[in-house]
Amino acid sequence: MNREFSLNIIFLISINLLIKPFFIFGIDRTVQNVVGTETYGIYFTLLSLTYLFGIINDFGIQNFNNRSISQNPNLLQQYFPNILVIKTLLGGAYLVFIFLMAWVWKYDFDVCHILFFLSLNMILAQFIYYFRSNISGLGMYRVDSVISALDKLLMIFICGALLWLPTFEGEFQIEWFVYAQTVSFFLTALIAFFIVKNKIPKPSYNIDLTLIKNILKKSAPYALVIFLMSIYTRIDAVMIERLLENGEEESGIYGAGYRLLDASNMIGFLFAGLLLPMFAKMLKEKISILPLVKMSALMIWSGSITLSFATYFFQNEIVELLYLEATPYWGEVLGILMLSFIAVSGTYIFGTLLTANGSLKKMNYILIVAVILNIVFNFMLIPKYGALGAAWTTLVTQFFSMFAQVVLVKKEFGWKTNLRETLRILIFCICIVIITYGCYNYLGINWIIRFGLSLSAGIGLAFLLGLVNLKFAFDFLKNKF
Repeated sequence: MNREFSLNIIFLISINLLIKPFFIFGIDRTVQNVVGTETYGIYFTLLSLTYLFGIINDFGIQNFNNRSISQNPNLLQQYFPNILVIKTLLGGAYLVFIFLMAWVWKYDFDVCHILFFLSLNMILAQFIYYFRSNISGLGMYRVDSVISALDKLLMIFICGALLWLPTFEGEFQIEWFVYAQTVSFFLTALIAFFIVKNKIPKPSYNIDLTLIKNILKKSAPYALVIFLMSIYTRIDAVMIERLLENGEEESGIYGAGYRLLDASNMIGFLFAGLLLPMFAKMLKEKISILPLVKMSALMIWSGSITLSFATYFFQNEIVELLYLEATPYWGEVLGILMLSFIAVSGTYIFGTLLTANGSLKKMNYILIVAVILNIVFNFMLIPKYGALGAAWTTLVTQFFSMFAQVVLVKKEFGWKTNLRETLRILIFCICIVIITYGCYNYLGINWIIRFGLSLSAGIGLAFLLGLVNLKFAFDFLKNKF
């Protein structure tokens, strides 16, 4: 299992590093520069609104299904037609609820068509996630890796043509960006559907209402987890737009910083997608998961700590490079948001383990407190500090959630604190801060080279301290564990 993880995480990261960063920085960033911060802020707020109530659209089915299929692949033939019915009904209910909330919060009628297609995109995305949960649950990790990047690849071709072909020069609208997402999600969902369908020996589309009821009942705990996480990760932009007079502009600034956090989270999200079925299968077969947890946590932390501190020091240079309207304030928002990436990367490991273990009720208590902290701090800080206040709220909330999940994992599995590993992480953090500070302030060369040196030093230090251990990885590849 560790050998499979090592091979697939390398393949997964490689294919996504080729495609998703180009989409985020080549397409998404260009769209913001072309349409302007305020217009993009409207889009980002509406997008956050669709994420906020995504629980109605998914209801925890993706995580429930991934765990179930990875432990018992024979359930696919029985679950597949019934979950498709559930997903369709939930999608309809989700659309109704989104527009009900838009009416309650008095959003302008002019943005309703954008909101409709963004909601439709979310429905299609959830279908893709569901199909992928079957693909990864069946152990088709490389196919899952390709599907995970396919929608972004299609977006690059479609939006690239709309942004850069002379025929459309100067005419690009934010609506085009949303419509391109719809086409890309639809095609990806269609391909993923046929991949799963072809894995069912005798496809049957008999609907079992009793089974549907049982699936909804079993997926409910997963639904609450997703709902609570959606609130404390996506409510910020909505609250910024609602609480401030210049909310659309501030939301656009927050979205600009969040874009880099989202890009960084890509790696953690990919880790979680691979680890969930592996953790579930190993727990069922009573295989020790501690080596896999340790390897994945140290690997992802070594990268997140390096990137977060490097981005924090070079915050102004980065936003000036990426955005036409950038100011030092944009850099402050980015810097604080990126520090939260250290905590977010940890929750991708430990939250995934708790989900695979079925410790959802206890994890929900943590998430409820995180939501309360997030909303309270946002109400306190956003009116005074704007997007920067929301960034500080994200930092506090994410670190609380990570530390609480680590404590819960230790309690659930009876693991003791490894002082040696903790000390190595602390030494790594201190060294990265010193090295990056030195690169930023004392090297008289181009800042991009200094930034690259900071990242390279982090990678080298991770190997030196054994956070990324090549011998250990080679042993995995030889299947010695």
